[in-house]
Amino acid sequence: MSKLYFHYWAMWAGKSLELIKVAYNYSERWKSVLIFNSALDTRFKQWEVSSRSWSSMPSITFNELTDFFKTIEDLDLMPDCILIDESQFLTKNQVNDCWRIVTKLNIPVMCYGLRTDFLWNLFEWSKRLMELAQKIEEIKTICWCGCKATMNARISNWNMVIIWEQIEIWENDKYISLCLKHYSENNIWNSIT
Repeated sequence: MSKLYFHYWAMWAGKSLELIKVAYNYSERWKSVLIFNSALDTRFKQWEVSSRSWSSMPSITFNELTDFFKTIEDLDLMPDCILIDESQFLTKNQVNDCWRIVTKLNIPVMCYGLRTDFLWNLFEWSKRLMELAQKIEEIKTICWCGCKATMNARISNWNMVIIWEQIEIWENDKYISLCLKHYSENNIWNSIT
């Protein structure tokens, strides 16, 4: 039986790079993979999943109107696996679609995204993935101090901010991953010289 997977953690953990690695491994074994990426992700080229390491793979762009189940059901040839980047932007119905693909079409669906926003609140869509996924895995990254980073801090002019819209597509100058200690101290860098 196929499974619904949710691979998550903080920014800069290499989630997109991990997705690209999984897609590559499938293709090396002559298996077909269908990759989706959110239309909200405007950091790189549309129709492509890219990582900051400059690795990339072609993808299908999804938005809040995308019907994943119908899209897959209408294909002439079913993929061996479905990979979804930026899964924190899926709607609740789209997460339900992923569950239906797994249970009715027997195709594994692997979602990669953030679990929480910069205020440490669950994204509504990540919450649904946490409820339905049969396998949940943390992808680890580190804070500037070397400890495990679990928090996504939003920054402006190199200061941590706590009032803003929940969704703002990041560049390296808008977010930083921090450990809980440095997040609670609003300490986004090592100021010791």
